[in-house]
Amino acid sequence: MQRKTRFAVPWLLLAIAGCVSDEAHRYYATERFPPRGEKEVEVLKTAPSRPYEVIADFQARGASVEYMRRRAAEIGADAVIVGTFGGYRAKSDDWASEDKYGDTYSRITGTAIRYRR
Repeated sequence: MQRKTRFAVPWLLLAIAGCVSDEAHRYYATERFPPRGEKEVEVLKTAPSRPYEVIADFQARGASVEYMRRRAAEIGADAVIVGTFGGYRAKSDDWASEDKYGDTYSRITGTAIRYRR
């Protein structure tokens, strides 16, 4: 029995630590769109140049870019504009382009969009 507990506790801690938390969503579209395949949803870092409509905003802690893509696919978005915030920073890294911790973040946002047809 003690052996089972010893192995179960680390797995439980890992599951809790990897969970998405502090999630919020706001849906703007009046029309509901059919879900799409995740691979059909573009992931963007900036707004596209072609006309679009924002259909929802998502934000969360502990989520990934793929999580935002999946949420956007569930509501039929063509693309999701992703922003990451927080994370580690070295005092010597004043320029974002030279930030060695640029791929770390504590909060992620996603703006789900549909291109105007």
